[in-house]
Amino acid sequence: QDAEIVRTRDPQRLAGCDVVVDVGGEYDPGRHRYDHHQRSFAESMRSLRPDKPWSTKLSSAGLVYCHFGAQILAGLLGQPEDGPVVTALYDKLYENFVEEIDAMDNGIAPAAGEPRYALSTTLSTRVGHLNPRWNDPDQDTEVG
Repeated sequence: QDAEIVRTRDPQRLAGCDVVVDVGGEYDPGRHRYDHHQRSFAESMRSLRPDKPWSTKLSSAGLVYCHFGAQILAGLLGQPEDGPVVTALYDKLYENFVEEIDAMDNGIAPAAGEPRYALSTTLSTRVGHLNPRWNDPDQDTEVG
């Protein structure tokens, strides 16, 4: 609740952070490092949680969800983390929301071959609309 959010790629600043997400080139949940940008990174929900069926390569969002999603849902719902309600919601949220983020962030197409239609309302597209246009005089990306 009182966390300070720092946006940086500076290794010295990252070293002092309690949690690092999507930067830093390191996946180490023991040290709360959740980056997926290493060439050797190939983790999926199934590889980290063998009881889950999804094999899409995880993004940093998926890593955070994998490690903390059930705990957060349990807290919000006042239900046990391993109970049927939290388990069902965790699975549905991953399958119908987070997996798309993982796939889009890792450049995984929704289907093999030529797509039949354009996906123009993905979460990535919506976030992209918050960024300044190339010719905007104010290029501050933090505003959006």
